[in-house]
Amino acid sequence: MNKITSRENNFSEWYLDVIREADLAENSPVRGSMIIKPFGYALWENIQKILDMEFKKLGTQNAYFPLLIPKSFLEKEAEHVEGFAKECAVVTHHRLEEKDGKLVPAGELDEPLVIRPTSETIIYDAFSKWIHSYRDLPLIINQWCNVVRWEMRPRLFLRTTEFLWQEGHTAHSTRRAADEKTLEMLEVYKKFVEEYLAISVVKGKKTEIEKFPGAEYTSTIEAMMQDGKALQSGTSHMLAQNFAKSFDVSFLDENQEKQYAWQTSWGLSTRIIGALIMSHSDDKGLVLPPMIAPIQVVIIPIWSSDDEKKVVFAEVQKIKTELETAEITYKVDEREGRPGSKYFEWERKGVPLRIEIGPKDIQKQSVVIVERLSGKKEFVQNERRISFTKESLDNMQKALREKSNKFRLENTREVSDYEEFKEVMSEKQGFIFTHLCLDKNCEEKVKEETNASTRCIPFEGGLGNAGKCIYCKKDAPNKVLFAKAY
Repeated sequence: MNKITSRENNFSEWYLDVIREADLAENSPVRGSMIIKPFGYALWENIQKILDMEFKKLGTQNAYFPLLIPKSFLEKEAEHVEGFAKECAVVTHHRLEEKDGKLVPAGELDEPLVIRPTSETIIYDAFSKWIHSYRDLPLIINQWCNVVRWEMRPRLFLRTTEFLWQEGHTAHSTRRAADEKTLEMLEVYKKFVEEYLAISVVKGKKTEIEKFPGAEYTSTIEAMMQDGKALQSGTSHMLAQNFAKSFDVSFLDENQEKQYAWQTSWGLSTRIIGALIMSHSDDKGLVLPPMIAPIQVVIIPIWSSDDEKKVVFAEVQKIKTELETAEITYKVDEREGRPGSKYFEWERKGVPLRIEIGPKDIQKQSVVIVERLSGKKEFVQNERRISFTKESLDNMQKALREKSNKFRLENTREVSDYEEFKEVMSEKQGFIFTHLCLDKNCEEKVKEETNASTRCIPFEGGLGNAGKCIYCKKDAPNKVLFAKAY
């Protein structure tokens, strides 16, 4: 085990140290790509399992679409291709051959293929074949997959050339239905991030500059990391009829007249694991909310002889049965070695609770339970160990959620003077809530001069809250949230 850098001394280095010491992921031989290790992937599996269940409650069906997309598909929607062109990885050949002892590309493709940066184009080509009548709507499809967006400044989980995500795509007969679906899915993300990941977020609408390429508007949830920077944590896009017209996603209505479908798309990626790490972890290592932790309880048996081991493991078996009955996930650390090093390792992995049990504990008919978040150690009688465990897990989940919300509120400031704005962004960071006009020039100038971008126009307190623009002092229809961001 290596030393973890202090958050205050070097937040970026601390973040990478936590990932390394928790054994979540590592860089791959391909620059910008990562290997997600078993413990890190178990986190993603839990995220996937919970969200997949929520999606299906709302009528979503899972499907899978090709990784390779004809370049001509991306060219059909001008704003979309402009938004993703610089991030695309392109396949131009279909085989290799040996030449002078080296493998070289041989068979050039008639049309280059783009490795999906997102799947609107390939999916909507399929939708155009699947949808014929208003009776075929709504169509609500999701896929769990990987995407590739060429990344120049990679960082594990936060910015990688290849990452995992889910992307939902829908088609509706009316604008109203599409608007409702856009906001419904954003609420699914908000509920998941706040309840399961215990991260406080702000829900709102992206500005024109920050919206998804090809969308009419983008809604988002924005979280604040412990260094005061923002992290986009889930987006839902109202695509209107832009892609429907480009790909002829149309249907015959009740009067047998052709209509274009109204569409949405929505997604959440492995970047949310980066948010989880930066929101809760400390200088000891990873901290995981119990509701998302792959292992909620680690059991550390303690013995010094074979006879003691038999007695201790007999009691461990009873604890395992109790935990399984209570639907609490656990791991028994059966390895040889000193208990202290095991305590240290599981603490760095962020497991919420640790149960220690040795011969003396058995004699006292008790166990030792240690909380990861507070470090508090309790001697708990056997008849209370499961009720105590459940209560401790619930308390930790609640404490993390309250801590995240308190931190966000304490580091959100309302500012009306631009000089004060610049001062806050250079010294304190966090969120700034202020007025901004609709002139893109003002938004771009603020970003250029302060390195702070608009995160969203909050639905609460932002939309329709008129005032004077922080930059040009002209009339501004809304208040927006600014922050430096990942």
